[in-house]
Amino acid sequence: MQRIQTLSNQFNPTIAPPAGNVTYPWVMKYPDCFPFEQVGNLKGKTVIISGGSRGIGLAIGIRAAKDGANVVILAKTVDPHPKLPGTIASACAEIEKAGGKALGIQCDIRFEKDIQAAVKKTVETFGGIDIVVNSASAISLTDTESTDMKKYDLMHQINTRGTYLMSKTCIPYLKKSSNPHILNLSPPLSMQSKWFAPHLAYTMAKYGMSMCVLGMSEEFKGQIGVNALWPRTSIATAAVQNVLGGDSMMQASRNVEIMADSAHVILTSCHKKTTGNFFIDDEVLASVGVKDFSIYRCDPKFTDSQLAPDFFI
Repeated sequence: MQRIQTLSNQFNPTIAPPAGNVTYPWVMKYPDCFPFEQVGNLKGKTVIISGGSRGIGLAIGIRAAKDGANVVILAKTVDPHPKLPGTIASACAEIEKAGGKALGIQCDIRFEKDIQAAVKKTVETFGGIDIVVNSASAISLTDTESTDMKKYDLMHQINTRGTYLMSKTCIPYLKKSSNPHILNLSPPLSMQSKWFAPHLAYTMAKYGMSMCVLGMSEEFKGQIGVNALWPRTSIATAAVQNVLGGDSMMQASRNVEIMADSAHVILTSCHKKTTGNFFIDDEVLASVGVKDFSIYRCDPKFTDSQLAPDFFI
């Protein structure tokens, strides 16, 4: 049921790369292709996205809007943030520019009443819900002694609890859809200690999202497609810019469109046959015939082998 990714050619962060032309020997060589059965596009479908005002969540919304979807943006940012791009209003403007119908709702997914009100407003506006994308996430890449409980609680409240609550609240409406999906932006599950030791609290919180996939895909088998999607490389988002590596990491990243295009493949596939999977972005696209990934590089001077791998890959 689950496709837990195992890579034999992973990047080894203990080996210092040479100066200048940096090469990482981890790139996809033999994609694990999945037999997607496509069932049309997202025209007229209602897609609700947590954390949808920027980054990957917004990119997924824009891709859905290009099909003519109704896209509901749940986020906290109403006024412009000094370090983070995008607001609810600016995201909705981009959705409508791309060809979709937009509904922006200020929502803190830590609070049940906020989610319940957002789901109610979505159903009142568009008549139902077809797709849930759990994109909202908090990150703190700190070791155990450096992680205060405020950060621990925030990550677990948003990542694990928020994903569970968003999904739970939307499930009654998803069951009425002709091709319902839940997509969590979370990594493949692996119980190897190396994924936990450097940032235990964050891994626990992100794996909580992935455990929702593992459990809900079986619980709602045949009713709702439930999957996870994760990038092979670093993705050029505000988190990468501000938390992980600044400009140099942004250069060595792929753009958000690779995650958006991968999500579109998953969300337009048959929910009964595409469920319980932990997908990697470029493998999804390779499964539908994509061979050239150069269009997704932020810096065209970088080769695929020079890109920075995601730290869960």
